[in-house]
Amino acid sequence: MKSQLIGFLMNFWISFSLALYFHSGEREEKCIIEDVPTDTLVIGNYKVQRWDIHKQEFLESAPGLGMFVTVTTPSAEVLLSKLYGPQGTFSFTSHLSGEHIICLQSNSTRFVAFAGSKLRIHLDIRVGEHFLDESVVQAKDKVNEVNFRLEHLIEQVHHISKEQNYEREREEKFRKTSEETNSNILWWAIVQTVILISIGIWQIKSLRDFFISKKLV
Repeated sequence: MKSQLIGFLMNFWISFSLALYFHSGEREEKCIIEDVPTDTLVIGNYKVQRWDIHKQEFLESAPGLGMFVTVTTPSAEVLLSKLYGPQGTFSFTSHLSGEHIICLQSNSTRFVAFAGSKLRIHLDIRVGEHFLDESVVQAKDKVNEVNFRLEHLIEQVHHISKEQNYEREREEKFRKTSEETNSNILWWAIVQTVILISIGIWQIKSLRDFFISKKLV
């Protein structure tokens, strides 16, 4: 019962990921932005399907088609740049916290056949996860299985803690920016008030001097 509960929790955490699909043209680059804490493992799985004009549907595979994956850090450093096949897995570890840009671009080896083809790209991004190998777990006895799953669960807890710390840093940065903006607005309001008062006093003095010069007062 205990091992089943742990297994359920692990499956729950493992299933938490960014999974989507999008359409792309031949050799067209598509990018997504992933906000990642520092020292965090990011694993991406993708699969490319090509549109068949005759069947009017997407084929399960796209032979002869490559996918060029590029990952750029918040400091504009290229962290990963590699050519993969029509289906594959890429991974990288973040060195800086912030928005990482993940770009995928098709790179056909048969340009004439695929020219202008529409592609469907399935993408699954997992942040801060170390995959649990079920074959390894099943090969262990019950005690070791529980220990193995507990260690994996602890890793997930550490990742959640890291995510929370990163969110606190972002919140602190946003709070400081808001305070600085409010302070600037306050000072600008004070300067505007001083300018308006000065102009009012100058206008009153000018009118008074005008009336005196005309002997109206």
